[in-house]
Amino acid sequence: MDPTSTPSPKSPLEGWGLSWGGWFDNRHGEWWLLAQLALIAAHLLPPWPAPGSWGYAWPLPIAISGAVLFAVGLLLAAQAFWRLGPSLTPLPDPKPGAALITSGAYGRCRHPLYQAVLLCSLGVVLALGSLLHLALLLGLCAVLGGKARREERMLVAVHPDYTTYRAATPAIIPGLPWLDWRD
Repeated sequence: MDPTSTPSPKSPLEGWGLSWGGWFDNRHGEWWLLAQLALIAAHLLPPWPAPGSWGYAWPLPIAISGAVLFAVGLLLAAQAFWRLGPSLTPLPDPKPGAALITSGAYGRCRHPLYQAVLLCSLGVVLALGSLLHLALLLGLCAVLGGKARREERMLVAVHPDYTTYRAATPAIIPGLPWLDWRD
C-alpha cells in the first residue's frame, strides 16, 4: 500500500459476520435471516384471496389505516437503525465488541426492528385484506420470535447487564406471549 494513500472507508456491511459457510451450517443464525427475508419478500405477492372475490369491496378506511401503519413501521425501523449504529447486524449473533443499546427505540422494546417489521406486515394485511398476507404475518411472528430468542442467548453471554434490561423491557410486542418474554 502506498504510504501517501488513505485507506478506503469501511463498508457498512463489513463485520456483519456473513460468510458462505454460514449459509450452509447456520453458524451465526443465517437461516433465521433467510427465513425472515423470504417472508418479507413474499409480501410482494398479490392479495389472495382477492377481497373482491368475497363479494364485497375491502373497506377504504381499513385499507388507509393499513397504509398508515405500514408508514409508521418504516419510521420506527429507521429510528431503530439509527440508534443501533455500528452495532447493527442482520444476524441474530451480535457483532464482536458491539455495545449494548438500551435507550431510544431500545428503551421501548428490546427488538424494535422486529417490531417495525411486524407493524409493516400488519399494515400490508390491513391495506390488502389478504388471508395470504395474514399467514405471512403469523409466519414472521414465529420467525422473529425465534430469531430474537437466539439473539438474546448470545447477548446474555457477552453483556452481563442484558439480564436486567431483559427483565424490565418488553421483547417485541408487549403482552403477547410469543413476542414478549421477560425474566
